[in-house]
Amino acid sequence: MAQNDFEARHLETLDRDLGRLSNLETATAYVARPMVGPGIALVFIALAGLAAALFFGQTSNTMVVVIAAVFGAYMALNIGANDVANNMGPAVGANALTMGGAIVIAAIFESAGALIAGGDVVKTISKGIVAPESIETSAVFVWAMMAALLSSALWVNLATWIGAPVSTTHSVVGGVMGAGIASAGFGAVNWATMGTIAASWVISPMLGGLIAAGFLWFIKARVIYRQDKIAAARVWVPVLVGIMAGAFAAYLSLKGLKHLVKISFQMALLIGLVGGIATWAVMIPVIRRQSRGLENRNKSLKVLFGIPLVVSAALLSFAHGANDVANAVGPLAAIVQASGSGEIGGNVSIPHWVMVIGALGISFGLFLFGPKLIRMVGSQITKLNPMRAYCVALSAAVTVIVASWLGLPVSSTHIAVGAVFGVGFFREWDAERRLKLNRIASPERPVLGAEERGRRKLVRRAHFMTIIAAWVITVPAAALMSAALFYGIRALAG
Repeated sequence: MAQNDFEARHLETLDRDLGRLSNLETATAYVARPMVGPGIALVFIALAGLAAALFFGQTSNTMVVVIAAVFGAYMALNIGANDVANNMGPAVGANALTMGGAIVIAAIFESAGALIAGGDVVKTISKGIVAPESIETSAVFVWAMMAALLSSALWVNLATWIGAPVSTTHSVVGGVMGAGIASAGFGAVNWATMGTIAASWVISPMLGGLIAAGFLWFIKARVIYRQDKIAAARVWVPVLVGIMAGAFAAYLSLKGLKHLVKISFQMALLIGLVGGIATWAVMIPVIRRQSRGLENRNKSLKVLFGIPLVVSAALLSFAHGANDVANAVGPLAAIVQASGSGEIGGNVSIPHWVMVIGALGISFGLFLFGPKLIRMVGSQITKLNPMRAYCVALSAAVTVIVASWLGLPVSSTHIAVGAVFGVGFFREWDAERRLKLNRIASPERPVLGAEERGRRKLVRRAHFMTIIAAWVITVPAAALMSAALFYGIRALAG
């Protein structure tokens, strides 16, 4: 009997110990989980440095190139974490894509855009921000580019941490400007170019918001507010999908494939027109088939916009990969060329291994850190459904075409987020308008107080102010960090 009591107590003690171990394992896993992403990112950055050492070869400048490759990989990770959310956020927020599906599609199309249609050449001093002849030596140029690359990456990382989608292009521009001023003085900066970039802070979100709001108004007026919504959808959804197809055909011709084939603006518009008409004709029977048996209510319309929304998100990712990979690898490619040949002017050819670092870095950054900003853009600024998200995606392509036609500088990040704001503010205006009409029709309805009306705002003001503030300070913040880093790098190198 005593032996049985001893065994029972022993088993109870063992169970308690095992329970403690299980709790310890659970706690360890919970604590370690936030470290998985940074750990994988560090491994990727280290592999990028190793690849640079292998491909560049053993020279006196190998260590400089390795460090630059590390900075470039870090920047690419941050572009994936921040910038890609603009393309996938609306589709995820509208529940047209799961978070996992969005990440997989974005990773595939971002990488394809970077590797297939990514820039073969890029201006060495980032779009003419700093005059190359103002820089004394190739060594000073390398220090300036390293400072620009690291400062822009640090700023985008900080913006991602606080939940603000910012323009990585503006971050790089600010970094180059700050390093240029630190290395060669204020006279080295092309202030006219900087003025056009500053103008894009206002132009991009305003254009994106107005065009997105215009398309949402059209959908509401022609489809949602009609008596027979399904019949109206059969007429207008093929037209809207045709407009989307035409816009993306022209968009990709202008932005995504310009490095493979030289296409004029007029030719791009012609390609878009042909693509749009062909898609409209194809979609008429498709929408008729999809709409059979649907109930005459708004929820049924979401089915008709789901697939076009997913396709548009994929195409935006392809174009983004083709264009914005240069933000990560452009300065790195310039450093590679300056370290190898000593040339710091003209155009820089981007080696294939450098482009691979950029493409993989964007995909890894999206996979490891992208969900936070995807959720922010997709659901935390304003509530999106497939129709609203479709207007955001369509606005992104149309705005770039309109801006190219007018010769205006725009930012893809500002366009996409501005379009989300435009949709949200239009919904507020439309809700207020309908409330007034209902009050006129039924004067006995109670009037809402200011507090209640404030609670019914459809755009979260806190996010709006945070994002606008981050946009305004991106260039000066990146410039100040870059100047400080340049002085630090020069002191260490000297």
